[in-house]
Amino acid sequence: MMAHAKHCSAKLIERTHVTPTLAVFRFLVAEQLSFTAGQFATVGIAFDGDVIERPYSIVSSPHERFLEFFIELVPGGTFTPKLWQLHLGSTILIRRRIVGQFTLDPTVNRHLMLATVTGVAPFVSILRTQQIDRERAVESNHQFVVIHGASGAADFGPYLSELEALSRRGWLDYIPTISRPWTEPNWKGETGRVEDIVRKHADQLGLDHSNSVAYACGHPQMIANVGEILLRARFPKDRIREEDYFPLHEVDKRGPAQSSMAQS
Repeated sequence: MMAHAKHCSAKLIERTHVTPTLAVFRFLVAEQLSFTAGQFATVGIAFDGDVIERPYSIVSSPHERFLEFFIELVPGGTFTPKLWQLHLGSTILIRRRIVGQFTLDPTVNRHLMLATVTGVAPFVSILRTQQIDRERAVESNHQFVVIHGASGAADFGPYLSELEALSRRGWLDYIPTISRPWTEPNWKGETGRVEDIVRKHADQLGLDHSNSVAYACGHPQMIANVGEILLRARFPKDRIREEDYFPLHEVDKRGPAQSSMAQS
């Protein structure tokens, strides 16, 4: 695939199927792209003489050579089915300019991160970057709480084990929660939607409006609900960061379990 002036090419080097509609894609980009953890890249696929593009939050750290994405298939969509048709070695396009304001707020050291399914992507990027920096002896006093919601445990993908491992290092509390526990009798973790448990865990861990920034990413109904909860808990609006993954009016079409960044 020929790269355009505003794009560079990227080769698929790894794909992990998480569920029939969720997958992790890793691409080796032809040139090193500069970005900040938490930002998103615009991915393009050539089709019928044109380039179809969609934005995706980046999972990988800027310190990593590849770009990683956690993507949900939208059956019948115009873009994600084409991603699912890629094979190892297939080439796509990535816009050289990576953008987004959903990045770590350096003015506080406590961070409450709330996600549904693929909405965990920017948080993984931030946390991987934190871990790599700490391994490189970069001082950091940041503390993180991640509440990650899904219908069932399979939807967490490989990030369940990755974030559980990071949580043993002392600077992260990772709380995965499932909303359909009756389908998984062996699940030992938290249950309920993110908005059902956010106040409980924030209070227990000492995160409040005076010392923390809250970030919500993924399903727009979750974002709307936790936004109201946080406002009632006296979080100022400028300490509530949001990244909707599709417009709220599309909820009925997609269903409450889906969480893709405005892509089809």
